[in-house]
Amino acid sequence: MKPHWRAALRLAALRLAIAPEAFWRLSLAEWRALAEAPAAPVLDRAALDALIARFPDDPIPWETP
Repeated sequence: MKPHWRAALRLAALRLAIAPEAFWRLSLAEWRALAEAPAAPVLDRAALDALIARFPDDPIPWETP
């Protein structure tokens, strides 16, 4: 068994609690749906403004009056 399949089977068995027989019956689309990382939350304008206020950029030397 190739290393990437071992890693996939280990992920399925340990983290997703899928039996090996069920793992091998999964379609590629089903496996991808189970294994993909959850989507990152969307940063709205208020959250962006809060980050900008908390972590301001350093002034650019040639633009400083």
